[in-house]
Amino acid sequence: MSLRHAILGFLGVAAMSGYDLRKTMDASVAHFWPADQTQIYRTLSSLVDDGLVDVRVVEQDGKPNRREHHIRPEGLAELDRWLASPMGYQPSREPFLLRVFFGGRLGAEHVARLLDERGAEAAELVAILREVERQSTAGLDRELTLEERLRLATLANGIRHAEAELDWVDETRRTLTEDS
Repeated sequence: MSLRHAILGFLGVAAMSGYDLRKTMDASVAHFWPADQTQIYRTLSSLVDDGLVDVRVVEQDGKPNRREHHIRPEGLAELDRWLASPMGYQPSREPFLLRVFFGGRLGAEHVARLLDERGAEAAELVAILREVERQSTAGLDRELTLEERLRLATLANGIRHAEAELDWVDETRRTLTEDS
């Protein structure tokens, strides 16, 4: 997946400024597709240059003008092309797992600290994603749309992955004490 397709997807939902995109992405997909402000603005500029997105300046009283990005029909066509295209295996690199793999060189205490740090990060992610889930479903008294159900499904995926990471950290931590 590329950031350009993620941005096209969000702009397909609503016109947004770069700032709005960052906030929206942080609140929804950052657990599986993070992007910093610089990447977002650079990609927006490229999408405008490629004729997939238009920029409209909106004047605001007492504030700087707002630059809203609107997806063009060509941008929607590109998004649809990407969504419909086959997706092959996407290998990933995990520096953390490489450190665990070779961590025995530095001893069990070092690996335990590494695992504790990872466990704390996973626990924090679970808490954040559970709060997003709570906010996303609070007060809903109607049937969810397909889009809403799929967004909640990606959130559930993130929660399950983070919980599985916690379980794995605990299990691996126990193996360190078995070897001592």
